Formats: sequence, C-alpha cells, structure tokens
Amino acid sequence: MTLRPFHLAFPVHDLAAARGFYGGVLGCAEGRSSERWIDFDFFGHQIVAHLDAGARAVAVSNPVDGHDVPVPHFGVVLTMADWEALAARVEAAGVPFGIAPHVRFKGQVGEQATMFFCDPSGNALEFKAFGDDAMLFAR
Repeated sequence: MTLRPFHLAFPVHDLAAARGFYGGVLGCAEGRSSERWIDFDFFGHQIVAHLDAGARAVAVSNPVDGHDVPVPHFGVVLTMADWEALAARVEAAGVPFGIAPHVRFKGQVGEQATMFFCDPSGNALEFKAFGDDAMLFAR
C-alpha cells in the first residue's frame, strides 16, 4: 500500500497566532483559508486550524518512559536530521518544550528521539525520529 497524506482538523482560539506558529515557527506552507480556518501543509499532510474562540486544550497525560505525555497530541515522524533541525528552530523561536528533545527507550526496541510542545492554543504536538525506521512498529 502506498502511504497517503492524512487530514486532521483541530480547534484554535486565534487564527493569527496559528498562522504564525504553523507557518512561521514550523515552516508549514499555507493552503486555502477563510476567516474561520486555515489549511497547512504539515510535512506533506493536510492539517486545518479551525477557529473556536472558546477552545481550550485538555490537560490529560499518561506516563511513558518517565515523562507525562500529553493526550491528545499529534505530530510527524521525521528523519533524524529534520528532527534535529526542527528542535533547534522551535528552541530558537522560544517555544517552551513540554518534554524537551531526548531519546526515549534508549537501547531498547523502539528507541526514538522525541519532543513535545504546544501550539498557541494549547494543542500538544509530538515530533519523533528513529535511527532505524524499522523500529516504528517494532514490538
């Protein structure tokens, strides 16, 4: 099966802030938009920020490898070089990390570089990379 882009629509409380974060900080090209939503090219996938002035992120987490992982969250698996570049770009932009860039499950099946941070509306994002992509679904 050929991998196809996914589509994700999510709420934001401020479209200008979403545009600055996804377009400016993350470098996602903007697609179509209106006064109520914006499409972004999210590393080859389509995400849509929909305006909901009352949107508030849910503060739930699950323990994973010694960290409290926010739920829900979304993101992309990048190459290690792209992951490192994104970590540097996010840090340079002054975006606080919820979970700082690090290697999770070190020396185990599924070892991965990961980082978490939130957009201006509090939506949690995770970006990860594997030294060996075969570890993505390894058990």
